[in-house]
Amino acid sequence: MPELPEVEVVRRGLADHIVGRRITAASFTGARVARRHVPGPADLAGRVSGSTVVEARRRGKYLWLVLAEVRDEADREPVAPIGLIAHLGMSGQLLVEASDAPDEKHLHARFTFADGDPELRFVDQRTFGGFALDDLGDDGVPHQIRHIAPDPFEEAYDQAAVVRRIKASDSAVKRMLLHQGVVSGIGNIYADEALWRAKVHGERPGSSLTKPAISRILDHARDVMAAALLEGGTSFDALYVNVNGASGYFDRSLHAYGQEGEPCDRCGTAIRRDQFMNRSSFSCPRCQPRPRGSRTRTGR
Repeated sequence: MPELPEVEVVRRGLADHIVGRRITAASFTGARVARRHVPGPADLAGRVSGSTVVEARRRGKYLWLVLAEVRDEADREPVAPIGLIAHLGMSGQLLVEASDAPDEKHLHARFTFADGDPELRFVDQRTFGGFALDDLGDDGVPHQIRHIAPDPFEEAYDQAAVVRRIKASDSAVKRMLLHQGVVSGIGNIYADEALWRAKVHGERPGSSLTKPAISRILDHARDVMAAALLEGGTSFDALYVNVNGASGYFDRSLHAYGQEGEPCDRCGTAIRRDQFMNRSSFSCPRCQPRPRGSRTRTGR
């Protein structure tokens, strides 16, 4: 599933190609693409059409377009902006393409604009993604995702508060890093990479770590995600691409995630894969010793 760097790459592409343009028409096809919009796809298309894209925003792994609707075509008086949330799911792609480009096999939404090409398409092979409209809070965040904590790149992010919350918990530190209500945007890939850099096993209870150690883990998480952004994110297959259809290359720079059996870049010990929270977790047995009493199951 796309994590913060991958979603931010898409957001930047939308900011470059979509922001400032007026949507003349929108279409949503398939039963699932508008399932989060209760009135249905026709209502969603009608409400989106005629609005102007003011901003492309993101919190953690969540992406939305800020749309300015108009009250009257004559005076075009603006009303309160609204958020069009784009759920990418496992395989959703937002692509900027020419209108005469062949339709993709799994094309589920299309947005055309008053100034012509390019248009915006939503392609989703596994159909877990989709769109929904929602009112924005005073901070510009849609109400549907207000339970999501700020991510490390936001001004609203309070690392000291996150450290205190992790320190107060007996849960595994990796579980807390993945908890989107504690800190958003850190998924399985970048949690493993941050923990490898910090030399901490993901099953260490948060309460067993010092506050400076927790802060270093969070610093590493931000640093590794910033590095991934520079390389367009992490792509393990053709399903994650930016708005131009290009893949990211940060998978070539990973030290832990997906490296089972490869020598640790720090000490040479073979990276191990364990099962954690129904997903694969990668670490170095020497640099990141398991805490006593750990029940982690090996992936081998």
